[in-house]
Amino acid sequence: MPIAYFRTPVGIARITEEDGFIASVSIRDEEYEIEPAPTPLLQTAIDQLNEYFAGTRKDFTFPIKQQGSEFQQQVWDELLRIPYGTTITYAQQSNQMSNPLAIRAIASANGRNHLWVVVPCHRVIGSDGSLTGYAGGVWRKKWLLEHEAKVLGVGQTKLEF
Repeated sequence: MPIAYFRTPVGIARITEEDGFIASVSIRDEEYEIEPAPTPLLQTAIDQLNEYFAGTRKDFTFPIKQQGSEFQQQVWDELLRIPYGTTITYAQQSNQMSNPLAIRAIASANGRNHLWVVVPCHRVIGSDGSLTGYAGGVWRKKWLLEHEAKVLGVGQTKLEF
């Protein structure tokens, strides 16, 4: 499985490719050897993620595919419908999926998303407005939401929690 690492404003991104798809994007605190991407697809993902962090890209066009149950796939597909720079609550996500009693299961599936930033689970917040449940740490979720608000020039750019 080809892997690439690159620096972002919130840590070192680790991207994996599997069978012609980007299978995971995660951001870590550890340092890794930064080398040229071993495949054109990984380089495309790096380029598009760099554009996102520079504020010039809002959507990703490289092919993605992550392993998960049918339910998890449905949850992740719903995350892709959340517009750049906006947030929804876990309750809103469960209502949009016509499954209002599945809030915890949906939150759990969000937490198993392996395509950070690309499949924007960071855009889902608690019903009370709290920034909860981000595998990369709440501080990264806060940074990503503030970044998107700043790029759009709308809303609050300093989130308190």
